[in-house]
Amino acid sequence: MRKFEEIVILTGAGISAESGLSTFRDAGGLWEKHRIEDVATPEAFARDPEGVQKFYNLRRRHLDEVAPNAAHRALARLEAESDSRVTIITQNVDDLHERAGSRNVLHMHGELKKARCLECGRASRWEDDIEPTSACPACGAAGRLRPHVVWFGEIPLELDRIDRLLGACDLFVSIGTSGAVYPAAGFVSQVRALGRAHTVELNLEPSAGSHFFHEARYGPAGTIVPLFVEELLTGR
Repeated sequence: MRKFEEIVILTGAGISAESGLSTFRDAGGLWEKHRIEDVATPEAFARDPEGVQKFYNLRRRHLDEVAPNAAHRALARLEAESDSRVTIITQNVDDLHERAGSRNVLHMHGELKKARCLECGRASRWEDDIEPTSACPACGAAGRLRPHVVWFGEIPLELDRIDRLLGACDLFVSIGTSGAVYPAAGFVSQVRALGRAHTVELNLEPSAGSHFFHEARYGPAGTIVPLFVEELLTGR
């Protein structure tokens, strides 16, 4: 295992599934119980703000019932103990990476534990339910908060910064992703086109973009991610 200077790790729903958070596309997943059009679009929020808020309030509460798993803890260990710069780009809106100890985390699809104000545009830490009368901590406007989550039809966050990170990395690792959601699904091909980074897929099963990776390992994230991190740290 060679030494790397810039490690970029993309994580998806699969890494949090072992903590008990429902994935979107699997059997019994979130979208079997709720239509995207009803809870995850700007149009749904405009049509039924209270119903959409209730959906995300329940998901926010559920975060307090789960804990980071061995895969989250292993990535935090990698950041803490490695000589490399380690950045996690996550498609997940949970806070399990941070609770495991990771500090350098980009949430490209937003965060459940934040609320964004439609009046001033600021995103603020938010632990409780968002009520119709909730006031923005930044500007004080009441009734103007929405979940700080990127809905279908909206542009993901931090894309310029992500583009720079992908261009600079010499190791790109994808963990627990379906390879079907863009733009994240295109990150590995973007990295491969530059020709300077090693690419690795760690997943329960091959993703839709598995053929783009130099190396792949399959199995539960809580098993294969700690083993991979151990190899990176020990050079074996």
